[in-house]
Amino acid sequence: MPDVILFNKPWGVLSQFSDREGRCTLADFVHAPGFRPAGRLDYDSEGLLVLCDDGVLQARIASPRFKLAKTYLVQVEGEISDAALARLRRGVMLNDGPTQPAGAERIAAPPLWERDPPVRFRASIPTSWLSLTLTEGRNRQVRRMSAAVGFPTLRLVRWRIGPWSLEGLAPGAWRREAVNLPAQAKKATRRPAPRRPRPRL
Repeated sequence: MPDVILFNKPWGVLSQFSDREGRCTLADFVHAPGFRPAGRLDYDSEGLLVLCDDGVLQARIASPRFKLAKTYLVQVEGEISDAALARLRRGVMLNDGPTQPAGAERIAAPPLWERDPPVRFRASIPTSWLSLTLTEGRNRQVRRMSAAVGFPTLRLVRWRIGPWSLEGLAPGAWRREAVNLPAQAKKATRRPAPRRPRPRL
């Protein structure tokens, strides 16, 4: 099985290795020829990005078809209510259709690094944190879901993808790890054996 690279993507970094506009990319941090991101993380989001050098595994991690859970730590504007959390757990209606049910829990403010640039707060409005676990991968889904239940996202950090987490990784840091997916997931990453042509009679 191939290795993967776990990278803690800072805010303001593109999830790709080049940019015509000269913005900060993965190439400014990760030096591992042949590795490419499995999925993406928005420019204004932070946290875990998994890179691999195996196309089958890359698809296995990125594709919503395999329902690899992804957990986000989300700071929202306002004190998130029990009713809003219940709606997130059931699934909410977005402009591209209803979402799948999500894992949603209110949490204490996590001991994260300071964001650069810092989050802009409104002095008269409190903030709160939740943990949100999804098995989908729609564009800006977490931000759209929190807005749909009335609590706009201020800061978004992806903490976990399947068995991998940010534990021990500072912003901009990366490490290589062996693949450790469940047996069913490992089976999905194996390339089928090539078929031998049948002899003509």
